[in-house]
Amino acid sequence: MPAALHPYLRFPGNAREAFEFYGAALGTEPQFATFGDAGAVPPDHPVSGAIMHGSLEVTDLIRLYVSDDVEGMSPEPLTTGNNVTLAIMGDDEQRIRSAFDALSEGGTVQVPLQKQMWGDTYGAFRDRFGINWQMNISAIDPES
Repeated sequence: MPAALHPYLRFPGNAREAFEFYGAALGTEPQFATFGDAGAVPPDHPVSGAIMHGSLEVTDLIRLYVSDDVEGMSPEPLTTGNNVTLAIMGDDEQRIRSAFDALSEGGTVQVPLQKQMWGDTYGAFRDRFGINWQMNISAIDPES
């Protein structure tokens, strides 16, 4: 999949409700994975049912992503204004690494671009203009 830009929205615990509402309004079905589903926390943990990652395909070219904001997930409290992130995702490693390096220059790297528990390479930063970005390089499945 070539690199694509997607809005990524964070909610204070009501991501499922918001995306079910958006999905109904836009005529599409949201997909969700909870922190418990992903094995990020034990099944009995208080945030086990919180949304770690959700998606809503609006058109072939537009997909919205969502997560619940849980304590320790972000370097700052969730507020209107920092709850939207621009996310570049795809499997073009060179292009995405180059974009991460260039766009984060003069900004603040919050998560270095590195391999994550879900198998992809991921990083996050706030650019020098105050815009939040996430970059995710999809792991390539050698079986495909």
